Amino acid sequence: MLVAVYYNNADIRLQEIPKPKINLDEILVRVMACGICGSDVTEWYRLPSSPRVLGHEATGIIEEIGKNARALTKNNIGDRVFISHHVPCNRCRYCLKGHHTACETLHTTNYYPGGFSQYIRVKKIIVKSGVYNLPSHMSYTDGTFIEPLGCIVRGQRLASINKEDTVLIIGSGISGILHIQLAQLMGVRNIVAADINPYRLKLATKFGAHSIIDARKGIQRKLRKQNNGRLADQVIVCTGARQAGLSALKCVDKGGTILFFAVPPPTIEIPIPITEFWKNEITIMTSYGAAPIDLRESLRILAQKSINITDMITHRFPLKEISKGFKLVANPDKSLKIIIEPNCVSSPSVPSLD
Repeated sequence: MLVAVYYNNADIRLQEIPKPKINLDEILVRVMACGICGSDVTEWYRLPSSPRVLGHEATGIIEEIGKNARALTKNNIGDRVFISHHVPCNRCRYCLKGHHTACETLHTTNYYPGGFSQYIRVKKIIVKSGVYNLPSHMSYTDGTFIEPLGCIVRGQRLASINKEDTVLIIGSGISGILHIQLAQLMGVRNIVAADINPYRLKLATKFGAHSIIDARKGIQRKLRKQNNGRLADQVIVCTGARQAGLSALKCVDKGGTILFFAVPPPTIEIPIPITEFWKNEITIMTSYGAAPIDLRESLRILAQKSINITDMITHRFPLKEISKGFKLVANPDKSLKIIIEPNCVSSPSVPSLD
């Protein structure tokens, strides 16, 4: 079968490897679609484990089920599914405290070889709790949003965002746009989006931001002007740029929360005005990945078509053209969500965002 092996953002190599053979506890899935995540092109995060086959937003068709796996799942051959690449143990102290994405098991599970391949072998622990059936009306492409939206659901749940908040979202890429749409769905009355890319600011407005700020010209002053002199109750950082983190520190109101949904490289330090934050009871927090509860909620939202994901897809490529997709995600200009279809032989058309 064909796989795409990641060496770096500019070096994605197509290789033929044997189709995985499953054991009695596993299932085999034919991958029909897999999105490229922003984390897939974050080199400080990916290079230490390269070369490898990436892809963790995979949907597909169950082609084989091991004899013992039949007792672990209600699924059948031919079922259309989304496969979670990480699953928690649900038994450790972190899981029991609600920090499922800090679970060591979650950080060490994955399917083989990765979503950017024609087939994946799904191990026992994922068969038990990481296989989600797609509703009959949901396409494979739409199903690739279950994982990224699940991460958004988790971040906003942990930050306790409510409709009375002014929410500032810094970065209007795929995660920023999903944060905008989820906040809008939750009834948030003032959603402000900031970015340095005019095209993405246009998208932020299209997908529900009540106002936008060109981050190249400073955010704090414009935020106050747009928010009756106040800063933001909730600031969500959706880019790893150091300046975005620094801006977030200046844009949070008293009693507010900064959610670092994206983080800068580990070599970058962001100074925190801790005395000021102490006096004003400001919270800094992070969120990582999605737990099963978040994925189930994401699937529910998508199944009800409560947010617009179809128009977020700007490009779709077969596996043989995956390098084009990585180039677009690593150097975004007029692109948003890129989908790879490993068992498709040609590039299908996509709707225009203009």
